[in-house]
Amino acid sequence: MQTFFQHLQGDRVIWLIALALSLFSVLAVYSATGSLAFQQSGGNTEYYLFKQLVIVGIGLLLMYGAHLINYNYYSRIAQLLLYISIPLLMFTLFFGLDVNDAQRWLRVPLLNITFQTSDFAKLALIMYTARVLSKKREVIKDFDKGFLPLILPIIVVCLLIVPANLSTAALLFFTCMVLMFIGRVSVRHLMFTVWIGLTILLLFVALAYSTGYKGRIETWKERMAEHWSSSGPKEEHYQVQHAKMAIVNGGLVRMAPGKSIQQNFLPQPYSDYIYAIIIEEYGLLGGVVIMLLYLVFFYRSIKIFARSPGAFGAFLAVGLSISLVIQALMNMAVTVDLLPVTGLNLPLVSMGGTSVLFSGILIGVILSVSRHIEKQESNNPSGAVVV
Repeated sequence: MQTFFQHLQGDRVIWLIALALSLFSVLAVYSATGSLAFQQSGGNTEYYLFKQLVIVGIGLLLMYGAHLINYNYYSRIAQLLLYISIPLLMFTLFFGLDVNDAQRWLRVPLLNITFQTSDFAKLALIMYTARVLSKKREVIKDFDKGFLPLILPIIVVCLLIVPANLSTAALLFFTCMVLMFIGRVSVRHLMFTVWIGLTILLLFVALAYSTGYKGRIETWKERMAEHWSSSGPKEEHYQVQHAKMAIVNGGLVRMAPGKSIQQNFLPQPYSDYIYAIIIEEYGLLGGVVIMLLYLVFFYRSIKIFARSPGAFGAFLAVGLSISLVIQALMNMAVTVDLLPVTGLNLPLVSMGGTSVLFSGILIGVILSVSRHIEKQESNNPSGAVVV
């Protein structure tokens, strides 16, 4: 193990967490896709196992590559990535692939693979927000010089994501708000931002109803009705009921990998509801272990934030970790019926392409900040590093 870690730099605990979540991903996806793979690949039940192994392997390679890059370079490319993400989101909004009444994906020509542009935009926007907060610390409370350059891209990006993916837009907006609060943006300006965000959302809903194009609004209403009342769409009740059945089957402690029953009945058992499959096969203890892995990851990221000598690295580490951990907690909350269905998957665990890859890059960037801190502390062991 020591020989292995000699080739890895940055926070060792985060590396172990990433590897543990990747292992859970391969096991859970293999179990959750057995019946699906048998039906779609002519009896080859290992089809999705091999596919997930390849994706997870590429994700880990991207994580390793991202952690080798000096994190200061991410500040230089953040603005460029943001400029690329906005037209990509606009193109996806009008010409993206329609899957389950949501246009979130683009197909890459020649390679014939799809990716969610919101994953790219999320990474770009958090990097950009960290960059602006670090560069405008002296004028951050000034509305024109500090606040406007920060808030305008946030509103534009989130607004472009909302029509197809409200939960991702809300998560990204919340992450940026927390970053701005940590970056000492005026509370008055933050309240103004919340008001602007709610106003734009209400105007969007009103405009959709007035023009007759409701898009995903009916889906939002159905999911809210299903969660908050006893009467709702049968399909949504079906998801919740079978997720609860999976949790009950798991009991307190269980070691039954590959013996999930609800994977045959639960919609999206390999993505949105993979946490239910993990609990069914490994018991409540397995679910707690997964949750603790994310919480320890967040704790280690907070330590990186506290030790970072530069403001950009500190904001980058805490912003990216908040985005990943809150998404994980929201996925778990949906599984146990604490929140309405959102469509957010479990980072690094759920089956997916771009989600796993961008999660790997995200963790790699955090590890890059940690790697830089370790290098600086080794060069100056007697010097105190403060934010």
